[in-house]
Amino acid sequence: MKLDRRSFVRCASLAAAGNVVGLRPFGAMNALAQSGTGYQALVCIFMYGGNDSNNTIIPFDTAGYSNYSSIRGPLALPQSSLLQLGPSPNFALHPSLPDIQTMYANGTAAIVTNVGTLVQPLTKALYQGGATPTPENLFSHPDQQMEWQNASQTGSVPTGWAGRMADSLSPVYNPNATVPMITSLYGDTLFCNGATTAPAAVTAGNIQGGQCSIGAKPCPGRLETAQQIVTFSSGVSLVQADNEITSAAYNNMAVLSSALQSGTTLKTQFPANNSLAAQLQQIAQIIQVRSVLGVGRQIFFAGLGNFDTHANQLGTQSTLLSLVSPAMAAFYQATIELGLAKQVTTFTMSDFSRAFQPNSNNGSDHAWGGHHIVMGGAVQGGQMYGTFPTLALGGPNDSDINGRWIPTTASVQYAATLASWFGVPSGSLSTIFPNIGSFATAKLGFLG
Repeated sequence: MKLDRRSFVRCASLAAAGNVVGLRPFGAMNALAQSGTGYQALVCIFMYGGNDSNNTIIPFDTAGYSNYSSIRGPLALPQSSLLQLGPSPNFALHPSLPDIQTMYANGTAAIVTNVGTLVQPLTKALYQGGATPTPENLFSHPDQQMEWQNASQTGSVPTGWAGRMADSLSPVYNPNATVPMITSLYGDTLFCNGATTAPAAVTAGNIQGGQCSIGAKPCPGRLETAQQIVTFSSGVSLVQADNEITSAAYNNMAVLSSALQSGTTLKTQFPANNSLAAQLQQIAQIIQVRSVLGVGRQIFFAGLGNFDTHANQLGTQSTLLSLVSPAMAAFYQATIELGLAKQVTTFTMSDFSRAFQPNSNNGSDHAWGGHHIVMGGAVQGGQMYGTFPTLALGGPNDSDINGRWIPTTASVQYAATLASWFGVPSGSLSTIFPNIGSFATAKLGFLG
C-alpha cells in the first residue's frame, strides 16, 4: 500500500510526540455515532492482496462443476466440501464460509458477481482493441487498491469515496458530532480521506491510546506534556499542520474513550484470536455509544490480509476465509442485539480476484473481476446480482487466455448502490462518483 502525505504526517506527528515523552506508539483515535432516529452505518471489509473469487463462489451443477474442476486442477475444491447456496442459481460457497451460507439462506446476505474497476462498460473485443479507456495499472496491488477505494479508476485522485461522502453528508447528518463520520480500524487508508474529512484511526482493543514505556505512575504527566507540545506555534506550516493532526488525535481519543465508558458489555460473543473479529467487535462497541457521540451516519473501514496467494493457495485462503465467516456472523448478531440490523450494511472489497488458471506453485496470479458479499438487514439477500462470468480460458469474459475476467459490473456501481442507501441523493451521485454516468444504472438493487 502506498503511503500518502496525509499518512506520513499523521504517523510522523504521533511518533514524534510519543518519543518526546516516552510513550509507545499508538493509533490515532476517532470514531462515529448516531443521533436519534435515522441512524445508518456502512462497514467496509477490505481483503488485501486479492481474494480468489473463483474459489469463493463455485458452480455446483454437474456440468459447471466439471468444467471448473478440469481447469482449476490442483486448486479445485472437492464438490462434496462445497456449501450449496440453493438450487437456482446452482452455485456454492467455499467450505470455510458456513456462516455466509446461513445468512444467504435467511436473506441477510447477497453476492454481487464479477465486479471490478472500469472506466466504462467493456467487452473482450473493446479491451483487446486497445482504444477504449481502461483503469490505470490493472493487476497492480497498490493501484487497484486505490482505485477500489477512490472509485475513480486512477490512482492520482487523492480522496476516497467514503471521504467524499463524509464531506457532503456530515453537515446534514452529523452537525453536532464530537467525532468524524469515518473511523478506520486498519490504519490510514485512501478510502477514508476526503477533501475536508480526516478519518479517525482506532486500534481494536486499545481505545485508551498509547502505552507508557516506563511504568504507570509517570504516564499521565508525560501524556499531558505531549499534548502541550503540539499546542506550541512552530512557525513552520508543515510542522504546524502536523501538530494540528496530532492534537485532533488526542481530542478524539479522549472523546471516544469517555463515550465508550457509557456503553455496556455486548452479549454477542466474537471469535477469539481473530483480527477481523476484533475490529468488528470494536466497531459494534462504537456504534453502541452513537447517541453519546452525536452522529446520525457512520462509516467504518476494517481490513484483513494477505490474500496474495501466488503459492499454497488452498491452505492460505481457507485459513483467511475461516476468519471472515464467523467474524461477519458475530458482527451481524451484534447489530441485532443493538436493534440496528436494518441500519448497518457490511460489504467486502478487494484489490482484484485471481486468475482462473493455476500457476506452477499451487497458487494463482493477479486477475480482475471478482465476487463480493453484502450483509445486513436491509440487504435483499438470498440472491446473486450481476452477471457470473463464463468460466472458459480465452472465453467471452477472459481478458486474455488465463482466466482474468473482464468485469461485467463496475466497482463504482457497487459503491454508488451503497452510497444511495447511505443517504447520498441521486442528483449528488455524480459528485461523489464522477464517472457513474458512463454506466446504465447506479443502483444494482441489492439494498432495499
